[in-house]
Amino acid sequence: MSDFGEELTKLAVAEDGKRETSVFSNPGMHFPWLQNRVETVVTGGKRKRDFTQTTSACLSFIHEALLKHQWQRAAEYMHSYLQTLEDSDPYKRQAAPEIIWKLGSEILFYHPRSNVETFNSFADRMKNIGVLNYLKISLQHALYLLHHGMLEDANRNLSDAETWRYGEKSSSQEVLINLVQAYKGLLQYYTWSKKKTELSELDEDDYAYTAKTQNMLSQSCKTSANIGALLKTPGVWDPFVKSYVEMLEFYGDQDGAREILTNYAYDEKFPSNPNAHIYLYEFLKREKAPRAKLISVLKILHEIVPSHPLMLEFHMLLRKSETEEHRKLGLAVLFEVLDFAGCTKNITAWKYLAKYLKQTLMELVYMLVMGCMPNYL
Repeated sequence: MSDFGEELTKLAVAEDGKRETSVFSNPGMHFPWLQNRVETVVTGGKRKRDFTQTTSACLSFIHEALLKHQWQRAAEYMHSYLQTLEDSDPYKRQAAPEIIWKLGSEILFYHPRSNVETFNSFADRMKNIGVLNYLKISLQHALYLLHHGMLEDANRNLSDAETWRYGEKSSSQEVLINLVQAYKGLLQYYTWSKKKTELSELDEDDYAYTAKTQNMLSQSCKTSANIGALLKTPGVWDPFVKSYVEMLEFYGDQDGAREILTNYAYDEKFPSNPNAHIYLYEFLKREKAPRAKLISVLKILHEIVPSHPLMLEFHMLLRKSETEEHRKLGLAVLFEVLDFAGCTKNITAWKYLAKYLKQTLMELVYMLVMGCMPNYL
């Protein structure tokens, strides 16, 4: 970690000489003013040297600096906290790499003087030190590269992680490998999506159209293989599901898309997820599914998120229903939407309520008139 320590030192040195110059004389505490402060805090001014208390106090200072977005100060504390890798306590020494990775990556992501090279150097070293966290670090590293538009580097990073193995394959390790492969699938989907846009601009008789179509099909097969395994694992996989379903629909596999979305929404092994029901509803709507089917999907969404914008569509579907139960529910749905603080000024919802009340009054008047007619005959 010495190279990374040097990088942190560069980040920690004050700009334009605003902070006292530090003396870097040993691999422990490199900031005398910082060491004095830490020791004073943990010993109440007695200046006892206690490795555990010192690193614990240093960690608290890092947390405080992160909460206040003081990235420069966090880098200074982090440089000193690296010594926890040499803690005599085996448990703390084993936990240290993950703590350092999470805090260090946060600092390097936001620090104004950080750059991709520094982050890459830090990530590569942490993969070797925190070998048990290799897959997690690789995933976050890839996401960092994606954030900076470095798609090829991110894909290469994920490919390396995909083939990585350490010890016996555990269930948690398998999930992470599936996740790595799924993110590779997302990158492949991105390439596929770009080609899909290009394809829409070509004539079907054009030779380039056929070539791109074949290339897209090959890309989609890779994406399916990479994402498919993840979708069998319980979890919230919204971006993967949306991408996969779009590709299935593009190639006319409506049954496959419906099966994926139905399992995602109704499989009890998966956590409750409003988006799962939204995706299924939107798919069924595109398929022009019967009203009863659409109502059944939105009914579950209503139970989870009664204030969702789709509840206005739900209200309209219920109003068009011929059953009295549905019409009563339609009014209840509308009142629940308007009862939500964020929807009290929703003009559309108020118009629907006015229209509903007008229709109800007209029906009531009609019933009264029809009921009175025999008395006048």
